[in-house]
Amino acid sequence: QVLLVESGGGLVQAGGSLRLSCAASGSIFSINAMGWYRQAPGKERELVAAINSGGSTKYTDSVKGRFTISRDNAKNTVYLQMNSLKPEDTAVYYCNGDRVVTTFGYEYNYWGQGTQVTVSS
Repeated sequence: QVLLVESGGGLVQAGGSLRLSCAASGSIFSINAMGWYRQAPGKERELVAAINSGGSTKYTDSVKGRFTISRDNAKNTVYLQMNSLKPEDTAVYYCNGDRVVTTFGYEYNYWGQGTQVTVSS
């Protein structure tokens, strides 16, 4: 079994910063890509940022220049540094592990439980 556990969410004023962390644990052999998604009330879940095992990254346009995703492959941990936060960044942020290969040789996609980020104006 593989678990993804997020931490670092909270309440912050507009212009402030937060750092999210997501640690994957369990019977992991490898993880292709890790990413952050978010879902605001009444909206669909959207990709915020992702990073593959080689370090290549991608961001949704609305966070480019403000958010930075990074990864520690040895710890199976992904981070999201969020700066210059805006009220429209308010959402539940979910960690995703894409094409996680377990030690049993199976490949799955995993999600964390989500962490709330609230940005006040």
